[in-house]
Amino acid sequence: MGKRIENAYKTVNKDQAYSLAEAVKIVKANATAKFNETIDVAINLGVDPKYADQMVRGVCALPNGSGKKIRVAVFAQGEKADEAKAAGADIVGAENLVDSIMAGKVEFDRCIATPDMMGMAGRVARVLGPKGLMPNPKLGTVTADVATAVKNAKAGEVQFRVEKSGIVHAGIGKASFTEEQLTQNAKAFIETIMKAKPSGAKGTYMKKVSLSSTMGVGVRVDFSNL
Repeated sequence: MGKRIENAYKTVNKDQAYSLAEAVKIVKANATAKFNETIDVAINLGVDPKYADQMVRGVCALPNGSGKKIRVAVFAQGEKADEAKAAGADIVGAENLVDSIMAGKVEFDRCIATPDMMGMAGRVARVLGPKGLMPNPKLGTVTADVATAVKNAKAGEVQFRVEKSGIVHAGIGKASFTEEQLTQNAKAFIETIMKAKPSGAKGTYMKKVSLSSTMGVGVRVDFSNL
């Protein structure tokens, strides 16, 4: 264990759950790597995602963005393709986009498609699916309003999906953000997960929440007052 991490552990009581503001302050103070660390929130949920009625998945619009530059690809043609380009999409195409993806060029972080292009997008589902990039109506990435979808993605909208272990997590900002910005983003994400409670969830839904930075230690969050 390096000195930096060792010193970071000294600032955290692993048996204590801190208020969100306190947790943000501790995590930000310990994010001292030589690069702009990502601040991540991880939530342990009382669900079993192998059952459809216990799946937790969706999107969250962070008030202050994620601090990450999101590259957006759009399956669209004609007027919709023009709208996507005008909104700031990095890649817009149809058959040519399929060919590019099949050739292994997945140079984007979000993929959007107009409803009429889903047949074409389906041809690369085996490539995009495992990467979590397949357009999905539930995530707002299959839509006729491509301009809004592109703008939302660029503005810092984050997607989330619970893992097999029942954990859902997301990057909610950078160490360079102010404490207030990180607190607002973390609160927005936690509240979004609370509202996304599936019908099949039994017992305690939200078990544990923690914050950490890329190279830092985890800090438990007391979410009872959120």
